[in-house]
Amino acid sequence: MRAAVLPGYDLDFVVETIPDPMIQHSNDVIVKVGAAGFCRTDIHIWMGQLAELHKAAGVSMPFVCGHETAGWVVEVGPGVTHVSVGDAVLLHPLATCGYCMACRRGDDMHCEDSVFPGIAAQGGFAEYVKTNARAIVPLPEGLTPRDVAPLADAGLTAYRAVRKALPLTTPGTRTVVMGAGGLGHIGIQALRSLSQTDIIVVDRSEQALEHAKIWGADHVVSTKDDGSHVKEIMDLTLGNGADVVLDFIGEHGPQFDAINVLGRHGTDIIAGYGGRLDFDILAQLLTPEATIVGSLVGTYNELVELLALTSRGAVTLTTTEFPLEGINDALSTLNSGSMIGRGMLIP
Repeated sequence: MRAAVLPGYDLDFVVETIPDPMIQHSNDVIVKVGAAGFCRTDIHIWMGQLAELHKAAGVSMPFVCGHETAGWVVEVGPGVTHVSVGDAVLLHPLATCGYCMACRRGDDMHCEDSVFPGIAAQGGFAEYVKTNARAIVPLPEGLTPRDVAPLADAGLTAYRAVRKALPLTTPGTRTVVMGAGGLGHIGIQALRSLSQTDIIVVDRSEQALEHAKIWGADHVVSTKDDGSHVKEIMDLTLGNGADVVLDFIGEHGPQFDAINVLGRHGTDIIAGYGGRLDFDILAQLLTPEATIVGSLVGTYNELVELLALTSRGAVTLTTTEFPLEGINDALSTLNSGSMIGRGMLIP
């Protein structure tokens, strides 16, 4: 099969022919890739920031990234009964065991014996990808792989963070969304659909902020190098600060802005990563009784819920498509911050 292969850290991807994946276990499923979302995690992999994770997982270069995958089932193991060849499907990003305590309580992302295609195993930037039956989500009628691929991670990560926020986003509250990119544009729509909170979206891209108004933002704030956007956010909250911050960036400064705009009893839900967080524990955590919450991708059931929102039109993906040979252009566009919504590779 043809695949976009990363030959080594900090090197350009190359398109070449590699062996097709093969059924090895009774619950294996092989999917013909219809679309594969391009994620900032792929940039972290390219930069070598996940090298230690790769080493621990026994992953070596060359490597096939891609963990936001949708397509059509082409082969199943003998133990697979709930999907058939030809079915259109979305892949939960983690292929889980089903037997550990985390799996038994529906906490998929903390499975003790899992495989993560595209991060710790060969992924979806190829014509075919292998996963297992527990990761397969059949698509509702009317949705195609190109409609949904980025939901597998960007959408699921955003949706899980929004679900954590929902009990705190009652009418009259103010929620600040850091980032209107791949995660943010889905999170804004989900938050708008499921709550009556006042939504303030913060981003450096004026084009992304214009889109944010369409996605459901009540106010938009452009990030300024001098930090004046923090005062603008505080002014929009009448000086009280945010009840909730959804940080879909987690690096390059917004993670500090999130802490600085939290109000009393405010909750900072962090779904983006790459940076570090440093703050005054007494002044910014204990005195306001703030809460900091980590949010990691999401569960199989949450992905099904998000597909239902998408199926009824409450969430619509904004995407830019690239052919497999355009993977380096896709990476460059995302890394420069000029990608609107989510990029997708179409093998």
